[in-house]
Formats: sequence, structure tokens, C-alpha cells
Amino acid sequence: DVSAPKHGKVDPDNMPHVGGNTWAGGTGGRDTAGLGGKGGPYRLDAGHRVYQISQAEKDAVPEEVKRAAREMGEKAFKQRLKEIQMSEYDASTYERFSGAVRRQVQSLRIILDNLQ
Repeated sequence: DVSAPKHGKVDPDNMPHVGGNTWAGGTGGRDTAGLGGKGGPYRLDAGHRVYQISQAEKDAVPEEVKRAAREMGEKAFKQRLKEIQMSEYDASTYERFSGAVRRQVQSLRIILDNLQ
């Protein structure tokens, strides 16, 4: 069961973590920032294979935990904007322009990676 959202511990060796309730950047777990899990405050990709839990499990997260996770994610987002000296308006504008060329940028990254 989920209890409360948290960032989680950072693994200094960046080992893959699947399931559980401890590691930031893990997959398929609960309460911590990661991918494919439930109840975490925000998505955090540590570069490992993603193990996805079922949508039914995600839907079963209590509303108060979802609300706390959203609030924590929003706070982290605002803190990050502050760190990079960007306003919410700037972030919205960036996302609009970035979204318009996202596929082309991804294609270019693939081409450049292959050339290296």
C-alpha cells in the first residue's frame, strides 16, 4: 500500500531498483519519485528499464495520497524553476515552443548519436 509521497534515497552507484518504497529513480514501486510506480510525487528517470504496474493499482491510490503527491511535485517544479531563474510563464512558453519541434529534435539526436 501507498503511505506518503517522498523523493527517496539516491543510490550513489545508480543501480536499478524495481518495486519497493526506498529508492529515487526506481521503477514499479510506490511512494518514491521514479517511473512506472504509484503514489510518487513526480517522474524521475534514472536511465534503467521501466517496470510498469497496472493501471488498476494506480487507480487504487487513495485521493489524499494523490493530492499530497501533486502538491509535492508542484513544489519541486517551482523550486527547480527558481534554481534556473525561470518563471512559470517562461516555462509555459518554453514548453509550447519545445513541444512543436520535439519529434524533429528527437530525430536529430538519433542521427547525431549514430554518427558518433
